[in-house]
Order: sequence, then structure tokens, then C-alpha cells
Amino acid sequence: MGNYQMLIGFGLYMAAMITMGLWYSLRHKNESPEEYFLAKRKFGPWLTALSAQASDMSGWLLMGLPGVAYFFGLADAFWTILGLFIGTWVNWVLVAKRLRSYSQIADNAITLPEFFSKRFHDNKRVLLAIAAVISLLFFSIYVGAQFIVVGTLFQHLFGFNMVIMIIIGALVVLAYTLIGGFLAVGVTDMVQGMLMVTSLTLVMVFGIHHAGGFSGIYENLKEFPNFMSFFGIAEQTGIVNGVPQFSAGHSLTFIAIISTMAWGLGYFGMPQVLVRFMAVNKTSSLKQSIRIAVTWVFIAQVAAVAIGLIGRSLFAGEYATGNEAESIFILMSQQFFPPLLAGIIISGILAASMSSSDSYLLIVSSSLANDIYKGIFNKNASEKKVMWIARITMLMVTIFGIIVAATGNDTIFQVVAYAWAGLGASFGPLVLFSLFWKRTTFPAAVAGMLTGGGVVLIWRNFIRPLHDMLNVYELLPAFIISCLVILLVSLKTKKPSEDIEKEFEAAKVAEF
Repeated sequence: MGNYQMLIGFGLYMAAMITMGLWYSLRHKNESPEEYFLAKRKFGPWLTALSAQASDMSGWLLMGLPGVAYFFGLADAFWTILGLFIGTWVNWVLVAKRLRSYSQIADNAITLPEFFSKRFHDNKRVLLAIAAVISLLFFSIYVGAQFIVVGTLFQHLFGFNMVIMIIIGALVVLAYTLIGGFLAVGVTDMVQGMLMVTSLTLVMVFGIHHAGGFSGIYENLKEFPNFMSFFGIAEQTGIVNGVPQFSAGHSLTFIAIISTMAWGLGYFGMPQVLVRFMAVNKTSSLKQSIRIAVTWVFIAQVAAVAIGLIGRSLFAGEYATGNEAESIFILMSQQFFPPLLAGIIISGILAASMSSSDSYLLIVSSSLANDIYKGIFNKNASEKKVMWIARITMLMVTIFGIIVAATGNDTIFQVVAYAWAGLGASFGPLVLFSLFWKRTTFPAAVAGMLTGGGVVLIWRNFIRPLHDMLNVYELLPAFIISCLVILLVSLKTKKPSEDIEKEFEAAKVAEF
């Protein structure tokens, strides 16, 4: 009976998301690419902030992050969220207003690849093509990661076939994204963001109560070597009679801490967040958006890490691997709440994965339809044709994501880390240089983007395994090297045209 009640909770949530997609499709015809991909820049401060953060955090927030805290202890999770928090705050304060203004001044660019192309007056669409291909590559991986979340959730709770549930979850996301476009995605993401932070907060508060308060949690966890240290990693070696066994663990080096905090650099290159900056109705609205977004991130991330630690305190010997530990949020929800309410709370995981995958589908479809097809191959394509290409792309990427999710065996944390690094290093340095250094040149933009993505692939697969000293999160070296390449190539090549410099100066003071 309990499982049926939980299924009802999930069903209500999924039905609500599809209904929203249908509602916004009927109210807004989505007859142009600007409306379908950017909602004609009509987002208010709450919609901008919550949809940006919900699309950013993904299923990693409710499963991957608590799993890391549960299995490895406080340090790894703490330095990760500190880097992400700083990155979130700096991105909103530094990038949001300038990108909103500049994207409109740059011939009303509606996607990040299109902004790069128009910012540098790239008439041959070279930047457009490179950025769109990078988006296709890494966001397709990202979509698969979110479908893994859906499949894992239903398999863990009900014993359902994982592949079947991956397909069902993917079709639900595809349905409301396909129908409603960016506005439907933004509104559903805002609702899902509220559900995510509410679910995390409830589970954390009830967990603290069940564990006997903060003192009870600390007393239980201090027995595990390095578990509550800010500078050490716990190492579980096995489980004996339900009791986890730990080695002495190891200390975190300064390089390891900086490497972990480097997650925050990814924000400067995340299209699903940056496109929300471009969609806000007024630049003046961003002050309120910043407060909302930063508050949401702080509460959500602290709660997620706390759930992992509380879960270890209450269910110390429950999980033998890091992969299994990613289910701790689900277990605690089932233990603390009646089935129907637990179903709604656990739907926060669906909210996290769906609020991300819908944004990724929209970005990938805009990259192929607007940036590659219209921008490169058929500049005179009708708006109707671009819309059809976008929808067909969504279907194809959904199928690819299903294949990635059904065949992959990496943890959610690992899959997300790879895609995050690829996007962050490819786009992040160029976003910053494009917005804040007038001397940045077109050849430098091309070189920096290719360098960032290339170093991520090379560092992760060939350099990182060579030695412990090189075991650094690939985003950090890739971001730094990309910045250096943009700087050096810009200084060695002809400075931008007078028209480009005038647009740059206009963007510095523009208000919309």
C-alpha cells in the first residue's frame, strides 16, 4: 500500500509538469525562435533566479552531493559547495547584468553561441559552429546523467526496470519541453526549484531530530577517522556485522582543496544559467534575482551536505560503495515520512533532474537549429522551419541521453563532473574576456574555446592518471590555460574593429 501511495505522489508531480507545458503552449504560441528559446526576454526576478539555480543543480544536488558527504565525510563535500557558492555569487554579480545588456546590443543574440559570434562580428560563423558542437557534445552527456537519476530512483524504490523508467522519465521531460518552449521550462524549473529546496530542508530538519540533535550527530561521526575533518578524506574499507570499517584515511593537500573548489569556475560557462541572465526582463531586476539565487543555493547545498552526514550518523553501515550512497536522501525520506508525503518529497529528485534536462534539451536544440542550421547552412530558413529542426533535435538528443543512461555505470557525481568541466572550460574564460576586455580578438576567442575543451579531454584521460600530483580536477588547468591562450593570442593579433569596440563600450553602460 505504501508503494502505491508513493507512486501517486510521483504521478501527481509528473502530471503537474506536463499540464504546465500544455498551459504555456496554449497561452504562448512560440511562433518565433526568440520566443521559443528566450521567452522574448520576459523573465521576472523570481523566475530568473529560481529557474537558473534549479536548472544548474540537477539530480546531483539531491543524490550525488549527499552521497559524497555520506561516503567520504565532510571535507570533500564542504570544499565543493564553498567553491560553488562563491562561483554562483560572483557569476550573478559580475556577469549577469553585462551579459543581459551585451547580448541585446550584439544584434539581439538569443543563444550563447550566437552571442559569441555576434560579439566578434564572426560573419563566417566559425565561433557559432564550434560553440554549438561543444554544447551538443557535453549537454548530451549531461542529459544522460539526469536520466540516470530517474532510472536509479524508480529502481531503488519500486524495483522497476531501470531502462523502462529512464525512457518514461525522458518522455515526460521531452513532452513539456517540446510543447512549451523556454517559458514553460522556466516556470516548471521555478516550481521545481521550490520543491527541491523544500524537500532538502524537510529531510534535514527531521534527520537532525531523529539523530538526537547536533550533538548526537557529532558523537556518532567522530568515531570514524577523518569523517568530520575539513582537511581529510574518510576511507571506508568494508562493513562487518552492519558496522562500517575505516582505514586511517588521508589528508587533503592545498592543491586538492583548490582543485575541489574549482567547481565554482564552471558557472562562468554554463549556458543553462547564462541564458537566464539573457532572458531577464529588466537589468534592474537582477539585484533581487541575486539575493534570491544566493539564498537558494546556500540553503540547498548546506542541506544536501547535512543530509549525507546525518544519514551516516543514523544509517552508518547501510551502503558499501559511493554509488550506493547516492540513495541516502531516498532512504531518509522513506524513514521519516508517510508514503504519500515521502513520494512528494522524493519527487524533489525528479524535480532536480527534470529541471536540468529540460534546459539542456532546449539549449542543444537551439544550438543545432538556430546556431548551426540557420546560422551556417541556411541563413534564410523560415522561423517555422527552425522550430521544427529544434523539436526534431530534442527527440534525437533524448534518444541519445537514454542510451547514455542505460549503458553507463559511472556515478552521477562523476558524469556531471566531466560535463561541467567541459562546458566551464570551453565557454567560461571566453565569456569573461568577451564581457570585460575590449582587446579580446576573434582568433583568440576561437583558440581559447578549443583549448578549454581540448585540455579537459586530454587532462582527464591522459595527464591526470600519470601521477598523484597531477590528479587535479580537469576544469582548473583547462580554465587557466584557456585564459592564458585568449590573453596571449589577443595581444599577438590585430585589435578588434572600431564597430566592435563601440558595442563593447555601449554594453558597459547600457540599461534595458
